[in-house]
Amino acid sequence: MQQANAPKWGNKMDYIVRASAANAQIRAFACTVRDTVEAARKHHNTSPVVTAALGRLLGAGAMMGSMMKGDQDILTLQIKGDGPVKGITVTAGSKGNVKGYAEVPDVILPANAIGKLDVGGAVGQGILSVIRDQGLKEPYAGQTLLQTGEIAEDLTYYFAVSEQVPSSVGLGVLMNRDNTVRQAGGFIIQLMPFAEEEIIHKLETNLKKISSVTAMLDEGKTPEQILELTLDGLSLEVTDTLPAAFVCDCGRERVEKALISLGRRELQDMIDDGQEITVNCHFCNQDYKFSVDDLKELYRKSR
Repeated sequence: MQQANAPKWGNKMDYIVRASAANAQIRAFACTVRDTVEAARKHHNTSPVVTAALGRLLGAGAMMGSMMKGDQDILTLQIKGDGPVKGITVTAGSKGNVKGYAEVPDVILPANAIGKLDVGGAVGQGILSVIRDQGLKEPYAGQTLLQTGEIAEDLTYYFAVSEQVPSSVGLGVLMNRDNTVRQAGGFIIQLMPFAEEEIIHKLETNLKKISSVTAMLDEGKTPEQILELTLDGLSLEVTDTLPAAFVCDCGRERVEKALISLGRRELQDMIDDGQEITVNCHFCNQDYKFSVDDLKELYRKSR
């Protein structure tokens, strides 16, 4: 099956595959998210290395979000590092919608030692946080130290240490010469607690044989075919697919509610300043402008 035959939603080709293997001893996810990452690049005008870093985290967020069950569940992935990008935040729902931003979107760095975009150098040392808000009293939150800043290895470490789930995470973003996104996607393979040694050994052998995520995608391989390679001989069973997309749910009405929530005193201070204000959405970089008259109307509504 070639990429041209992948599921389509509108004119989009982005989707996530959920699967199991070895009689449910393994669960697996794979995605292709080129359009999603390109949308993020356009929204934030990111440099190539930041596009790669943000794109990897968006791919991971899309797959990890699809692990959740509830329609209102929200996953947040946050990286805080001492590299020039400073931080990256991604949020995702359970239906494949994902959004995110980098604190410093225009970082320029030379290629790393193997001639690739230096994502690890852009991120630096720091902390990876994973927060799952599933409508309970308190969200579940886990944190680990970044291991390489390359994101896939950091998530592999997070799953092992914070969630005690042995996992293999592969993520990649390939750029065109004009700095648009050529390919983006990834996979997450996880072993269940009852996985047999023979299954673990076979999986490890398969993982050693595969090429990079971007190489596989650039060869035209679909997420299903990536899982066929990583889970060769392990009775792969695709359970379902779902579309992935960069979707921000901000809007003027939500911004108005946020301004009202600041309180009447804060609104009055803005009115007294006599200046139009601009509220920016970090996730999609959309600006919302409010005149003094707009602020007076919000003040009136806040009673």
